[in-house]
Amino acid sequence: MQPDNFSIVDHRVYTIALRKMPEFLDIFDRLGLPVLVETLGNPLGMYVSYVGPLNQFIHQWGYVSLADYEERCRRRDSHEGFKPYLAATEKLIVAQENRLIRRVELKAMPRR
Repeated sequence: MQPDNFSIVDHRVYTIALRKMPEFLDIFDRLGLPVLVETLGNPLGMYVSYVGPLNQFIHQWGYVSLADYEERCRRRDSHEGFKPYLAATEKLIVAQENRLIRRVELKAMPRR
């Protein structure tokens, strides 16, 4: 599915413990990402903060509807591989912020 088809984006920000970002990224890459790709599909993007609040890891996933979001989250949460990832990152994540943002179409916006 193309990113243009997504009307809802899950924008997640994790604040990682000081000096623990490399450890978190390694665990996320090995344990978290395979489960997430299997259950949520491919992410729209993954980022780390560079200016502003530091020690933040951000990822975004696109959904066609709120029902699509809820169904894929149920698949993620019930996946047998998700609990080991949560346990491995439990002490590394200081805070989590989750936003569902909705696409806005503006007349003057260039089309791709």
